[in-house]
Amino acid sequence: MMIQQPPAIRFDRLGQVFRTRSGQTEALRDVSFEVAHHEFLAVLGPSGCGKSTLLRMIAGLLKPTSGQVEVFGMPVTGPRDDIGIVFQKPTLLPWATVEDNVIFPVRHKTGRVSPRERERAQELLAMVGLEGFGTRLPDELSGGMQQRVGIARALHMDPDILLMDEPFSALDALTREVMGFDLLRIFAERPKTVVFITHSVSEAALLADRVLVMSGRPGSVASEHLVPVARPRGPDSMKDPALLDLTADLRDRLMTRAAA
Repeated sequence: MMIQQPPAIRFDRLGQVFRTRSGQTEALRDVSFEVAHHEFLAVLGPSGCGKSTLLRMIAGLLKPTSGQVEVFGMPVTGPRDDIGIVFQKPTLLPWATVEDNVIFPVRHKTGRVSPRERERAQELLAMVGLEGFGTRLPDELSGGMQQRVGIARALHMDPDILLMDEPFSALDALTREVMGFDLLRIFAERPKTVVFITHSVSEAALLADRVLVMSGRPGSVASEHLVPVARPRGPDSMKDPALLDLTADLRDRLMTRAAA
C-alpha cells in the first residue's frame, strides 16, 4: 500500500489583517492552495495583494491572523532550516567576500565553517556562473552577479523549499531574461520546491509548472493555470504557441484585476 506524501506547502483558509495606529488593513482573505514536492509555483497579482506576505508566512516570519500554513504536513511555527529565501535585493555584506557571503548563514547558525562548506560554496558559485569570483567584494560585481550570489547563498544549506520574492525585479530586461534561463538550468540540476513571486507574466509562464493569479486586496486566489509546455525549456520555448496563449490569458486576467 502506497503512503500518500503530503504537499510540500499547504495554505488552509488563511487570512491576514495588519493593525496599525490608523486602523487595520485586510491583506489576505480565505487563501487555500497546495504546492507539490518539487513543483515550481509562480504567483502573480497586483501590487499590495499579499504576495510577499504569503512568502513570509511560509518562511515562519509572520503568523497568520486566521487559518494555517503547513510545510510537509506540519504547522509552521517559526523559521526552518529547510527553507531558503532569495529577496528582491541580494542584501550582501559589503565588507565580506563573495564566498563569505555565501557561507554566512552557516557561520551565523553554527559559529564555524568547515572546509567542506567552503568547497560547497565554490561549487555553487560555479553553478551560478561565478567561478573564480569567490574573493571579490560585492561592489566589484554587477547587479545580476550580486543576485547570483544571493541565489548561491540560499542554496548553500540545500533547502527543500526555496522562496523567491521578485528576485530579478531590479535587473535590466536583458539580464533578467538571462537570469531566468539560468534559473531553469539550476533547478533542472538541483530540483527544489519553489514559490516564485513576480510581476512579470512572461517570466511566470516560462519558469513555472503552475501559475496562481491573486485578486486585489484583500488577496485571494482568483485563478490557477498549469503551464502546458514540457521541460526542459529554453529560448525557443518563448515561441511556443501554447506558452504565448497562456501569457496572453494571464495578462488579460491581470489587467482585469487591476481595473476592478
